[in-house]
Amino acid sequence: MFLSLKTFLGMSKSAGVSLSDPGLSLLFGPAPTAAGTNVSPETAMRCPAVFACIKVIAESVSQLPLILYRRTADGGKERATDHPLYTLLHDQPNDWTSSTEFRQTMQAALSLHGNAYAYIGRSGDRVVELIPLPSASVAVTVDSATVEPRYRVTGLNGVPSEYDRRDILHLRSVGNGASHGYVGASPVMQVREAIGLALALEEHAGRLFGNGARPAGLLKYAKTLTDVTIKKLRVGFDQAYAGGPNSGRTAILEDGMDFVPLQFNSVDSQFLELRQFQVIEIARAFRIPLHKIGSLERSTNNNIETQNGEFLTDCIIPILKLWEGAIQRSLLSPNERKEYFTEFLVDDLIRADLERRFAAYSVAILNGVLNPNECRALENRPGYAGGEIFMRPLNTAPTTGRAQP
Repeated sequence: MFLSLKTFLGMSKSAGVSLSDPGLSLLFGPAPTAAGTNVSPETAMRCPAVFACIKVIAESVSQLPLILYRRTADGGKERATDHPLYTLLHDQPNDWTSSTEFRQTMQAALSLHGNAYAYIGRSGDRVVELIPLPSASVAVTVDSATVEPRYRVTGLNGVPSEYDRRDILHLRSVGNGASHGYVGASPVMQVREAIGLALALEEHAGRLFGNGARPAGLLKYAKTLTDVTIKKLRVGFDQAYAGGPNSGRTAILEDGMDFVPLQFNSVDSQFLELRQFQVIEIARAFRIPLHKIGSLERSTNNNIETQNGEFLTDCIIPILKLWEGAIQRSLLSPNERKEYFTEFLVDDLIRADLERRFAAYSVAILNGVLNPNECRALENRPGYAGGEIFMRPLNTAPTTGRAQP
């Protein structure tokens, strides 16, 4: 007896099965797209454009230092290196995972599934470790009394365990309305048709070269040739003109024989253009500049720096805000949130070339925005005595609000 998905969901509604339950995709599999390919977060990684987008985003987030700050009385901030959470976020969240590996793993899961989970290990009120959890093993439910999210994690032994929201660090992308907004929407599944078409085009190209053959040209002859003559002609032609060393040699044809070269037709050209368009379509969905995934057709030396700035503001910063909000919500107590907060340092992503960088430092120092030692710290150089003094142009003075005579 087999049940359709609609029938199964109708029967399981009263049983409390969530739409985010990982067993559903395992039971029914990903639905085929209009192009005939099955697209899921796992199969989508076979698409080079998707793989490149996920890799660029995950590596960009993982390389940015994540700092825990303490608010100071004067309205500033300082690094809270004495707080136990500082080391977990900046250096190592557990004994076997570095901070870079942790953030790269979590961000890849977030970009693929729309949700990334990590178990929060505590000793009393203190967070002592963060352990990433496979997104497919976690299902989100809603507590009927408190309307808070609860998490059911299926272990390697197949036994599920229930966790309170304080025990799970949950990163989620823009929701799709399911489960009262507690579950993020997978970017891959939102653009599954575009990814499915890209996979279908790639499969078609593979089958074309795997099952078919396209010669560089044809030998045209008006008379009938015997099998022996055809074989002798082919061998002689290949020996004389095939291969790199014979490239460009003049062909000598006998008895009215013609050589007809084969070229790409309009259908071939449109196929290549369609494959390129699907790369653009997928990059657009992830808000990735094309040069970041190796497509340089529309990039120049003049606009790449501008595109890098757009990559930071339009793609990376919204993701970083999701991280900072989740950490604030799950890893800091209500009292700690008044004093502590986390922030990513994005200087490495916006670092300009040496000449422009030092010109900006010069302007900042001359106008009192930064002191020399702060600029040296940005360049990973030690400070020097007297470098902590702020400067200001001598020809400036506070305004009085009155017109000068």
